[in-house]
Amino acid sequence: MDGSQRDALLITLFRDMRERLDRANSIGIAAQACGDNGNIAKGIEIALDIEQILYELNVLLNAASLIYRIKTDDR
Repeated sequence: MDGSQRDALLITLFRDMRERLDRANSIGIAAQACGDNGNIAKGIEIALDIEQILYELNVLLNAASLIYRIKTDDR
């Protein structure tokens, strides 16, 4: 994989991370709305949907970090 391919892959990973963060933010807003309206149990139920997104985000971040380190070591 050459440098331009790695850069394109990193950009794709950044986009995927942002999309997941946006989704997690939307879920957080929905959970807060439930809490603000007194439905704490539903807020917790909704907020727990963030867990899988955070796992995926962490995997993407680790992949980006590894790819970047490999790129840096190849110089």
